Amino acid sequence: DGVMALFGIGGRPEIAAAQAVDAARRMAQNLAELNNGFAEELQSPLKIGIGIHFGPAIIGEMGFGETQSLTAVGDTVNIASRLETATKELKCQLVVSDVVAKAAGIHAGVGQPHEIELRGRSKTLQVLAIKNAATLTK
Repeated sequence: DGVMALFGIGGRPEIAAAQAVDAARRMAQNLAELNNGFAEELQSPLKIGIGIHFGPAIIGEMGFGETQSLTAVGDTVNIASRLETATKELKCQLVVSDVVAKAAGIHAGVGQPHEIELRGRSKTLQVLAIKNAATLTK
């Protein structure tokens, strides 16, 4: 299953990046607690992969009546999705684009830098792979 979260609509990119990274950190911490609480019932721990990127997107309401929800489409959304997929290949919990890492103030030593190719794009993208998002600091 997948979830898309939007941060900073109409706000400053560095605040949105910091909020998204903080959400990833808290998700990882809560997942660790969940895995600890159900360790005896689970055959193996639950895992998540999170990809974060920011940039321009088309944002609007989709659906009709009570089923309407806010969503986004565009290259930025596609890149974030590809970064989530890259967590499997890079064997990490979180992959953020270099632009997000810089805007959110993630220190260079926190993760492993990579230059990756993304399906549907001709240029490579600089990213930071973070093994355990729970280790990020505010």
